[in-house]
Parts: sequence; structure tokens; C-alpha cells
Amino acid sequence: MSQIDVSNLLSQMRQMTAQARMPETALRPAAAGAAPGVGDFSALLRKSISAVGQTQLDAGRMATGFERGVPGISLANTMIAVQKADLSLRTLVQVQSKLVDAYKEIMNMSV
Repeated sequence: MSQIDVSNLLSQMRQMTAQARMPETALRPAAAGAAPGVGDFSALLRKSISAVGQTQLDAGRMATGFERGVPGISLANTMIAVQKADLSLRTLVQVQSKLVDAYKEIMNMSV
């Protein structure tokens, strides 16, 4: 059984934490006349959905590789990739739910 590379895992966790925080590029104005601090939400949302999809694909490839016995793919790394994919999908679903709730609340406001 292979050992988990703790430093690599911590590095990946730090990287994911940094990605979860709103990057400075997301805060740039969408248009020249936009107010400072207003970001392009649709681009950020598209990028997040794309990242979740890529995580799902990577986990699927890793699981398939492990099942086929491809050298260099360990059970531990496969399970971590699958859990990352699951967590990212659950987070995306929660964000979608919050967006729908916010939309419904705005639509129910009286003008």
C-alpha cells in the first residue's frame, strides 16, 4: 500500500483554499463605466462551473485508471480526487440553491 504524500496534500489544500477566495481579477470592472468593485458575475460563475466539471472528469479518469491497474494511480489519491469532485459538486448545488432562493425573494418584492 502506498503512503500519502502529506506535503503534496497540504499544498493542494492550500491551492484550493486560494482558489475558493475571490481572486483580484474577478473584481475588475466588467465595463469601462462600471462602478469600482463590481465584478463580472456571469464569467465567475461560468469559470466555477467549468472547474467543477473538470474536477469531475479528472476524478472519473483517475478512478478508471485505478480500476484498470494503471501504474502510479493509488487508491488513496483516487479516493481524494473523488472526494474533491463530490465536495465541489455539492458546493455548486448549494450555490445554485442560494441563487434560486435569492431570485425568488427578489421576484416577490413589491415595487
